[in-house]
Amino acid sequence: MPEQTPGGGRGPGPDRFVALGDSLTVGLGDPAPGGGWRGWAALLAGTLGERPGGVELVNLARSGALAAELAERQLPVARELAPRFASVVVGANDTLRAAFAIERVAAALDRAHGALSADGAVVLTACLPDPGRMLGLPAPLARRMHAVNTVVHAVSARYQGVHLHLAEHPWVAERASWSVDRLHPGERGHRLLARGFHAALAAAGVSVGPPPALTLDGPPPTRAGSARWMATRGTRWVADRCTDLLPGLLGLALQECRHGLAGSGRLLDAAAERATRGALAALAEPHGDRARNAPATVKGAATMTG
Repeated sequence: MPEQTPGGGRGPGPDRFVALGDSLTVGLGDPAPGGGWRGWAALLAGTLGERPGGVELVNLARSGALAAELAERQLPVARELAPRFASVVVGANDTLRAAFAIERVAAALDRAHGALSADGAVVLTACLPDPGRMLGLPAPLARRMHAVNTVVHAVSARYQGVHLHLAEHPWVAERASWSVDRLHPGERGHRLLARGFHAALAAAGVSVGPPPALTLDGPPPTRAGSARWMATRGTRWVADRCTDLLPGLLGLALQECRHGLAGSGRLLDAAAERATRGALAALAEPHGDRARNAPATVKGAATMTG
């Protein structure tokens, strides 16, 4: 393992990019030529550093991971690896759970971002698109995703991270950028995501190589393929989550319907905003000046909008 410097920064050893998160970072939707999944993190890793291939990728992401799991399980391993770059992209799975609580999401994201920044890593984050829009699920999920994205943006700015406004990118609305499951980017989407992070890093003054190519290795998803997935694996995906997801969604839909009929939907928006502000206000101050002045390559938060 690379040695830690007294100030918490990186010591001698190979440069690493450690990716933390869920299935988006695992690479689902972008099959690797040799089998398994590749994804945006692998595409981005090849462009980092002063020479091609000079940064080692360690992907700790796990499909289905929640923000709390990232902070409790993935973060300790990531810190032991003393990465030069780290990505913290998570939160969509939290919005799909009946026990969603923006306070827990905020605490977990703050813990992960604060620790990695204090260690001297350049931390990448992203605002995520609403998963309910792609699946046709109830409107309250958009409200939850907005709350998560507000927290992600605030935490990234708090620790001077590199932030990508993925939710606002034009390609997010393009069907051709998504895989057959309509939940994960396809190869084109992963390539565009990697290029977005690459551009944000370059804008922040980080030394990077040429951006990931947009040339696809495989054919884009077809309507027939999407229909086959929904008729086979898609229905099983829904059934597997009915015990947790369906009751909560029904409750949210009923609440939304009542407020819609009463013309008081703005009350739900106001309640969500209050909860998000409260979650951010409850975060502890960064530990001294160490988190605020971490010896990272990036000075100030960088953003990349659509």
